[in-house]
Amino acid sequence: MAASRTSAASPVPSSGKRRLSPEEAFGHRFRDPALLTLALTHRSLAYEMGLDENSVAGSDNEQLEFIGDAVLGLVVAEALYRRFPDSREGELTRLRASLVSRRNLAGVGARLDLGSRLRLGRGEDQSGGRHKPALLANAMEAVIAALYLDGGLDAARSFIDRYIIQPAETELFAALQSGPFSGAVGDYKSALQERLQAAGKGQPEYVVVDQTGPDHQKRFHIEVRVADAAGASTTLASAEGSTKKQAQQEAARLAFADLAAGKLGELLPAAAPLLEDGSVAQPLGRAS
Repeated sequence: MAASRTSAASPVPSSGKRRLSPEEAFGHRFRDPALLTLALTHRSLAYEMGLDENSVAGSDNEQLEFIGDAVLGLVVAEALYRRFPDSREGELTRLRASLVSRRNLAGVGARLDLGSRLRLGRGEDQSGGRHKPALLANAMEAVIAALYLDGGLDAARSFIDRYIIQPAETELFAALQSGPFSGAVGDYKSALQERLQAAGKGQPEYVVVDQTGPDHQKRFHIEVRVADAAGASTTLASAEGSTKKQAQQEAARLAFADLAAGKLGELLPAAAPLLEDGSVAQPLGRAS
């Protein structure tokens, strides 16, 4: 039976462990901490403070979202251009669209536990705003803008490469190896299921093995397993998350990466990403 893998890539400690500082979580020491505070401030807090429509602009993260969207698009486009010089424009465009999609950004924000850092109005907080995909995606763009304005393009590029590009590289390589890319980055459950089905394996099963914390701050520990023809179950990976969906996606991401790298060789052979000339691919975001 293969050894299970537990999520360790997230910069957010598991329940009961020390909370990381912003510098540790975002990989940057802010010279102007007010920029990060603004990036994490939702408009619901500004309205709750009694600001009118004309005063709200500049008191929440919406203007930063505008800048972050542009910076993210530039950094991802450059990384893909350098990494896949032989890919056509249409394919690069689809790759970029998937990496910068709201769905993918929300997933990255969830893995960073960005929701716990958001400054929300009471009503938005009580309605589950910390877990809403739209708010997480918007906050991701705002944080990227804050990094750019405080530390320049290098600070933003480092964050984007570490948390958006690199975690998706295995999925991108696998997709490009199998043909023109047309899927969506971030849906690791679907990607894992397709890979197991292509190998003639069973459906992955997601099992809640533990849950901790109070009702308003639950942490779910989930294992992804697959059964063989005899019915014996193998644990592929495990992960934690503030929601079952988040934990399932993270467990699927870890399992997909291990399968693609051949770390679970008894299930699937290695699938080392190669370029058209036969050379071994280098990590995304780095020049060849």
